[in-house]
Amino acid sequence: MNNKDLIQTIQELYINEFTNNVSLRDFLVNIITIALLCSLLRLYYIYFGNTIANRRRFANNFLPLALGTLLIIMIVKSSVALSLGLVGALSIVRFRAAIKDPEELTFLLIAIGLGLAGGANQPVLAIVAFVMIIAMLYIHRLTTGRISLKQDDRLFVNINTDTEDLNKIVELLTGIFPYVELKRMDTLDQGLDLSFICKADSMDQLAKVKDAVTALSPQTRMSIIDQPDLIV
Repeated sequence: MNNKDLIQTIQELYINEFTNNVSLRDFLVNIITIALLCSLLRLYYIYFGNTIANRRRFANNFLPLALGTLLIIMIVKSSVALSLGLVGALSIVRFRAAIKDPEELTFLLIAIGLGLAGGANQPVLAIVAFVMIIAMLYIHRLTTGRISLKQDDRLFVNINTDTEDLNKIVELLTGIFPYVELKRMDTLDQGLDLSFICKADSMDQLAKVKDAVTALSPQTRMSIIDQPDLIV
């Protein structure tokens, strides 16, 4: 068999079979559209996501996940026999990826949805749905982000001192911090153990509080912990 006959055989067996199920033009449009949308989804997640983990590294999974889903759906559509075989194959595959944050799962579902739309030959639906989803997520971020920003500067302040003048300590904190709330007070054999929730506007305020509290007595100890999830 010469090269010409080999190329013709490949064309008849594979390319014609592929084009009978889905046109080459539609395939290219779908895969390019989904790739572009996943790239935009990746950028949105990197710059606006709230996950503490490495968002850039995690977002790199969106594109292969969506394209893999697109391929699976195209295979399922093309042949009932292939779809049954695919179900059997996937039933023995066990995915053990650790999802540490619900937000990660949410964006993975969006990527899978884009892949499903591309595999179903619905690029317009994918574009419209993607634009609406991102717009809603951004609006939600704007409406709830202000509250989150106000909560980011909350601090847990613990003071252990041999001084028993509570009013003096409270006045010291309220004179520097814009917000001070006493959460717990324990009396010691000599002195007090106090827990406060405070808000600070700058590092200068923390430095002033440190100097003022440690000046109360040589036995005074203070610890400050960033606690953005505390309810103020």
